[in-house]
Amino acid sequence: MPEIAEVETVRNTLKKQILHKKIKDVQVLYSKMIESDLATFKKDLIGDEFIDIKRRGKWLIFELHNHYLLSHLRMEGKFFLKNSNDEIAKHEHVIITFSDNTDLRYHDTRKFGRMNLIAKEALTSTECIQKQGLEPGDKDLTVAYLLAKFKNKKLAIKTVLLDQTIISGLGNIYANEVLFYARINPLKAASKLNEKECALICEGTAKIIKEAIAMGGTTIKSYTSSLGVTGRFQQKLKVHKKMGQPCPICGSPIKCEKVNGRSTYYCPNCQK
Repeated sequence: MPEIAEVETVRNTLKKQILHKKIKDVQVLYSKMIESDLATFKKDLIGDEFIDIKRRGKWLIFELHNHYLLSHLRMEGKFFLKNSNDEIAKHEHVIITFSDNTDLRYHDTRKFGRMNLIAKEALTSTECIQKQGLEPGDKDLTVAYLLAKFKNKKLAIKTVLLDQTIISGLGNIYANEVLFYARINPLKAASKLNEKECALICEGTAKIIKEAIAMGGTTIKSYTSSLGVTGRFQQKLKVHKKMGQPCPICGSPIKCEKVNGRSTYYCPNCQK
């Protein structure tokens, strides 16, 4: 699944390639992907242009003159830039055609991605945006903030880190890496974390996500950039997808367990 660093990479790449190009046509080949009224969705996009692209957590926010187009890539969503006369490929479900005869095509093998067109003034009150927690590196993401959020959470910290209402944008890859950075066992109840551990989570999320964004994200099976950018952060991963390999700190074999259905990689020695 594309996580915060991958979505930020898509945002930065698209900003260089599609801004201020007039939209002349919109095709929706899988209507369930569009959460707003389909006819209105098409009508309000045609004739407008993207003037900026923002991001909130894992949501891409395409800014038009009077609307925002919200897009969540979910498990395997990708954007392609193609010529309008290129054959429509399997799994290309939404096609936005620009006046220069290029297309922005949304490709999603599993059809889990979602798009929604909303009025600009509705952005902050839209539930999916309103419920997002603080982002890695936010000045308000402090020890006190995490202690308050974790106080009554008896779930495993790995599960809680994936709660987008607490820290926005973290997914399975970076949650595994942050917990290794903080030397916290992923099965430990969030409510049992102390100040030092929370401080390391704050520090680790900021450091790891900043570096991952700088390296274009992590290119693995479930996410490969379709916009000419190859994520290089996979070269920096310490535990994710490293089952059986030696821990980079102590040499113990990395373990993998399912935590609430998610593959969780950790060092049983360093993360006791």
